[in-house]
Order: sequence, then C-alpha cells, then structure tokens
Amino acid sequence: MGDDTRIQASLPTIKYALDAGASAVVLASHLGRPKGKPNPEMSLKPVAKRTGELLGKDVAFAEDCAGEAASKTVKSLPPGGVVMLENLRFHPEEEKNDEDFAEQLASLADVYVDDAFGAAHRAHASVAAIVQFLREAGAGLLMDSELRYLGEAVGNPARPYVAVLGGAKVSDKIEVIENLIPRVDRLLIGGAMAYTFLKTQGKPVGKSLVEDDKQEAARDILERSKARGLSLMLPVDHVVAPKIEANVHTETLSVDDPKIDDCMGLDIGPRTAKMYADALHDARMVVWNGPMGVFEIDAFAQGTMAVAQAVADVKGTTIVGGGDSIAAVKKAGVEDRITHISTGGGASLEFLGGRALPGVAALPDK
Repeated sequence: MGDDTRIQASLPTIKYALDAGASAVVLASHLGRPKGKPNPEMSLKPVAKRTGELLGKDVAFAEDCAGEAASKTVKSLPPGGVVMLENLRFHPEEEKNDEDFAEQLASLADVYVDDAFGAAHRAHASVAAIVQFLREAGAGLLMDSELRYLGEAVGNPARPYVAVLGGAKVSDKIEVIENLIPRVDRLLIGGAMAYTFLKTQGKPVGKSLVEDDKQEAARDILERSKARGLSLMLPVDHVVAPKIEANVHTETLSVDDPKIDDCMGLDIGPRTAKMYADALHDARMVVWNGPMGVFEIDAFAQGTMAVAQAVADVKGTTIVGGGDSIAAVKKAGVEDRITHISTGGGASLEFLGGRALPGVAALPDK
C-alpha cells in the first residue's frame, strides 16, 4: 500500500464509535475504478489489514459488500468488532445509486455515518441512496472537519485570502477559478495550466501543455479578474526542458523568452517562486490545490517545494487539497504545519466551485 493518508484520517471516527459503545462498526469503501466487477488488484483486503494495524485490533474482512457473505461476516463479529466490506465498486449498482443495492448495504447496520468527503461529490448508492434506509444518519468527524474548513473558505474567510492553483489542466479548475474570483484577494496560478493563460497573453510556450479549446475561458478569467481588481499572478520565469525525465538538461528562462522553442515548461522559476512566497507572506486564509510543476522529479520540484514552505509559514488557516499537493507537502516535510489537509481532491474542487455535493445534501443534519 503506497499511502494510508485516508485510512489515518478516518481513524478518529471509527475510534469514537467504538468508544461510544457501538456493538459493531461496518466499514464500507471503494478503491480504483473496477468498472462494476470484481478485480483482485482493487480488493480492500490490504486496506482491512492496514486499518487493523493502525487501530491496534483485528479488522474482519467480508469477501463481498452485500448479500450473504457480508451479512454472515457482520453477524459473526464479537461485541465491539470491526469489519471491512469488499470494494463497493465491484457492483455496478453502486455507481448507479441503485436503491435496492443501497437497501442491502443499509441492512448491515442501524446507523449511517458518512466520513468519505472524497466521495461526497458522487451520487452513489453508499453515499446518497443509502441514507433513506437507515433510522439515523450523520457526518463523521472527518467529513465535519472538511465542511468546516472548506465552508470557511467559501463563506467567511479571514483576509488576505490567497488561492494557489496548479496542476495540468485549466479545464479541471475553471469552475473553481470562476467561483474564487469574487472571493479571493490574490490568485496564484502555476503548473502546466498556467501555459493556457500565458499563450492567451501571447507569450511563447514552446511544447508546453496548452488546452487550446480553453483559450477563450482563460481570456475571460483574466478579464474578469482585472475588472474586479483581483491580483491574478502568473509565472514570470520557468524551468524548461526538452522532455520529462531525471538528469535531462534544464534551463531557467523568462516567460517572454522565445528560446523555449522545442522545450516545455516544467516548473515555475526562482523569481516566480519568490513572488508567490511574497504574495502568501501576510495571508490569513490560503487554499492550495495543484503543484507548480512536475515535482516528482527533483529537477522540477523547487517551485512546488518553495510554495509548500511558504504556505506552511502562513500565520493563518491553510487548506491543502488534491493528491499531488498532499504529496508535495509531505515531500517538503511541512505536513504537520498545514491547518487542514483535505482528503477529497475532486470533492474539494467542486465544493470550492460552488456545487452542492450529493453526499452532503443527502445527510439530514447539514
């Protein structure tokens, strides 16, 4: 198992239920995209084992999440036992939000607790339909924490409020940017998505990743930001290379320099990193989603590491979301200095983008 961040994040809710006298705790989750049929590579058996290690007690494993295999395993639990059901997505009904399947899942318990913020933007059976079949339903401690911090960012943020957005595609973040324009005081953009904006401004981008069909959207974002007086910052220099691999020859150029030619931009440069760090210096609320470059390769990691350090130094509330950004703060060694690390990449983006999340809307106590 490569990363147990999400398991760790769910432990407080599991322990709370056990300490409060739950006769049994039934854990349901998904892994990967098995397309509605069993796939041994996506089994939750190793997850059950790791959860047991972290809890310090045995976690039983049910070979299926519904039907006789599930009910038999749940019924055989000792008082205060914990069981992990097999991958929910091994059944096509899960992603169809099927009510019959949801009722089968509900039959295994008396109370429903949703602690999977990372799946809250999916209208799936275990997230939405299941709620109607149980007498009590509510948010777990992790879900509550996610909604509290992200709700603060959307509703009543401390100021200055700075958003840092990176990653590969503008298309993934257009809704978020549009929703943030009237809310934030500064918006810092890095990663490959910056090149769609830079090309819109007529800058040379070489072979950098550009979404040509999003040029108009990028232009509109720049114009709306200007009209509002928002400080939207784009890279002023970048680290370029002919290909994405370790030990490749790199060069740091101004974003106006046509020498990028057959190369692609793979990290923000040192001047941009300092400019972004300065923009974060007095922030009281920061939301960061997406790296500044291909940080997995050390030659292109400096920009992301500098931003991670700057975010960690903020004397205010800092929220980091998205798998790559979480990996970046871990690589930078500043994970324990971030106020809140969001376990839901897509869910946090949709929440920040102003969308209602089905998994939240389904809960009676919002």
